[in-house]
Amino acid sequence: MLSGEKILITGPAGQIAFPLTRYLAKDNDVWGIARFGAPGERERVDALGVTTRRVDLATGSYDGLPDDFTYVLHLAAFLGEGLDYDHALRVNAEGTGLLLQHCRKAKAALVMSTASVLKPHADPHHVYGEDAALGDANVAYAQTYSVSKIAEEAVARYCARAFDLPVVIARMNASYGSYGNGGLPGIHLAAVRASEPVVTRWDPCMYSPIHQDDINTQTEALLDAATAPATVVNWGGDEPVGVQDWAAYMGELTGKGATVEVREQPGTLRGQILDTTRRTAITGPCAVDWRTGIRRVHDETR
Repeated sequence: MLSGEKILITGPAGQIAFPLTRYLAKDNDVWGIARFGAPGERERVDALGVTTRRVDLATGSYDGLPDDFTYVLHLAAFLGEGLDYDHALRVNAEGTGLLLQHCRKAKAALVMSTASVLKPHADPHHVYGEDAALGDANVAYAQTYSVSKIAEEAVARYCARAFDLPVVIARMNASYGSYGNGGLPGIHLAAVRASEPVVTRWDPCMYSPIHQDDINTQTEALLDAATAPATVVNWGGDEPVGVQDWAAYMGELTGKGATVEVREQPGTLRGQILDTTRRTAITGPCAVDWRTGIRRVHDETR
């Protein structure tokens, strides 16, 4: 576990970032930057013992923010509706470059990307390596996301070379946990509990889900694997599982059964199974299998 480091985390109130921030703040000097637009967000992060600053990645203004961080965890991203590609690129791509420029003295930076940068494949069981084709996954609720995150990766790669800054680009799959940040599995568990249908894009709809506990414990090893030029790593769990399968298991846990409703979305990823060979070589295997993880979420959120 990282200790005694000065760590900057962007978007510390986010789904993945908040529990990771809490985990790291126990033994490190953690700073968190964000717009903190929602009521109570900043106070929630401050309560962890984190030093917070209001920063809008789109402006690139870092007045009052030190530049002597030993590690940077860039988890913030614009994930919004509409077709404003200019804004999405300004936040996700330009914002990443300006952040890494400001923090170029760091030992390493982790830039969080997404499996949504992958070009959709007709086979739902297709396994994507880090060298897989990239493309627009046409995320229905955030149509600018894939393109702007591909651009972010390109900018991060440039920064690694231009600033000789070790960077690891981690393509996140479906994260979930028990800390009020349930992710997609958590959303589906809530639907099952409410006797509502679990809505998904395809049948099957495959993922490589990863529990927050594994995200927390794998972060240090991924930072150690950062390089210049940058290293790209698939960040997902070790076991492929479909929405239909985890919904059925949730139905068993709750005793309510589960109904899955498929609403096809052409142009989207039919499956997001990641080849985690590279990640496993860096971090070792995941400690939380998907059934244990979902059972834990069920038990801890009742």
